[in-house]
Amino acid sequence: MAFLTEGCKQQVLDSIDAVAVIGDYLRLEKKGGRYWGLCPFHHEKTPSFTVDPGRRGFYCFGCHKGGSVISFVMEMEKLSFGEALEVMAKRFGVPLVYATDAFGAGAEDKRGDEYAELYRRMAGTFHHFLMEKSDGAAAKRYIMSRGISTDSIMLFNLGYAPADRSWLYRFLISKGGFSGAFLAGSGLFFQKSPQTAFFTNRLVFPIQDRNGRTVAFGGRLLEGEGPKYLNSPESALFKKRLSLYALDLALPSIRSEKSVYLAEGYMDVIALRQSGVANAVAPLGTAFTGEQAKLLRRWADRVYLLFDSDEAGQNAALKAVLTARKNGLECFVVRTADYFRGEAELPKDPAEILQKFGGEALQKSVKCTISDLEYVISRSKFLQNKSRQAAFLFPYLDALDSEVTRDVWIGLIADALGVERRSVREDYRRAEKAVKEAGEASLKAPHLRSGDELFLMAMVCCNPALFRTLRSRLALEDLTDPYAKELYIILEEWFRNDGEHIEVWELLRTIGDGNLRDYVMRQEASGAFDKSGQMLEDGITRVKAKVLEQRMEEIVRLLRDPSLEHSRQEDLLAEKLHIDAELKELFELSATPKKETVDDR
Repeated sequence: MAFLTEGCKQQVLDSIDAVAVIGDYLRLEKKGGRYWGLCPFHHEKTPSFTVDPGRRGFYCFGCHKGGSVISFVMEMEKLSFGEALEVMAKRFGVPLVYATDAFGAGAEDKRGDEYAELYRRMAGTFHHFLMEKSDGAAAKRYIMSRGISTDSIMLFNLGYAPADRSWLYRFLISKGGFSGAFLAGSGLFFQKSPQTAFFTNRLVFPIQDRNGRTVAFGGRLLEGEGPKYLNSPESALFKKRLSLYALDLALPSIRSEKSVYLAEGYMDVIALRQSGVANAVAPLGTAFTGEQAKLLRRWADRVYLLFDSDEAGQNAALKAVLTARKNGLECFVVRTADYFRGEAELPKDPAEILQKFGGEALQKSVKCTISDLEYVISRSKFLQNKSRQAAFLFPYLDALDSEVTRDVWIGLIADALGVERRSVREDYRRAEKAVKEAGEASLKAPHLRSGDELFLMAMVCCNPALFRTLRSRLALEDLTDPYAKELYIILEEWFRNDGEHIEVWELLRTIGDGNLRDYVMRQEASGAFDKSGQMLEDGITRVKAKVLEQRMEEIVRLLRDPSLEHSRQEDLLAEKLHIDAELKELFELSATPKKETVDDR
């Protein structure tokens, strides 16, 4: 895949008319300096969705979803970032220019291809160890004992990583001709010990993207201590939340059947495939994500959830139902236990069914399904009274994208609980109103306590060109708020990698804490950072003053110690005088009227 040049990418971003793009999807009305409309991501009657034409972004005060125009187009059209950029480039007449070197390949693209080629070769090497070497004999016996056939081993290219932690580095340096620097970024070695193999004495599952290119590995521990499963570290080629195991093999069947089976792990997918269920995939060490659901929605209308029968698996199924419905996938839950009813011990997952009962039984058992509504109703029965059972089901009503479907579900829920439909409908509307009021209240009472440090760092995140000034005057150690520190670290990483050319919405997407990300976007969307130039000066002053005042309090406390040595007392008094002078200078500067800056206008 080729990449647009950074210059072309920036030209596209600079050319986008946010109001024109988002206005194609919903009706917008201008109020003040922003545009408002009904949010397309959740049901609402009063507009809480706002578009900021200046920053080319959006934010919904109701569901707290926000981002750039590019992320909006990605969400609405189910496109990747690169695809959305190309669509916007064509719309606004920006010529597409791809990054090329002397050989015609983008530098970033070329490095990705080099790693993909390394992974392809390593997949072959691991497979050779499993099938031909004595080192892999125990791993081969294990996989065969699980009922996995040789044909399946070949199809999924399973392998074995030897127990020797240093063999791989020696092998790739001497035989492969790779440099140590290249291998350090490959994900095949530990970062803190760059000559130690990441996968050792593990059954290896190569992970392909949907085009069949090897982009990572998964490894199952065979003996000893350590995590049962490990995945390669994330990289430019491999993002767990965007990847699904065996999607390349399952895609033809998914397209044909318009449906997909979602299992929990590698072994389950292999077992399903071997038993004739070709449209099976699995997440990679994460819960089923919205990104994965959007990806599947390109080709499938229905998803069948096939999770473990234990409590953890059933809780994961409940979350997956919500994820599927929120992203437009009709959802069913597989109940293999119904097929094996009467057995002394019920198998917990597809891999165990294949091992104990064979492929034919597995193929038949996955046809025992119930609708997601039936499933969540059955789960709600664990609660003690009908009002709680109904409330348990309301998030699933919220996830539906059709009022007609929602009304049908309300009727079915009422029938299942043995109550009046009107009662369920009224309780649901009351709960819906409470959620909306809580969302409105959150504008006045943010989820996070907003101190000077957090407010300052949030403002700089939304105006990243100011970070050069901030980092020259405030160090990470000057901050005490953990959320403020997290934002400082994120900005520092972006600054070191990209200088001052930071796209705000891309930066915000990297904030891992959902509450923190929501706080920053909510403050920005409310116009709190409109005078960022003056806010920077005031914020730095307050934070520096707080640091100095805290040190002053500590000095005063130390000076009260009667056992303090005279020389130490003199040092502390000198430091106190110095801090007094610094504080005086800080407050005099903050009181001086500032000239209007570009950011203040």
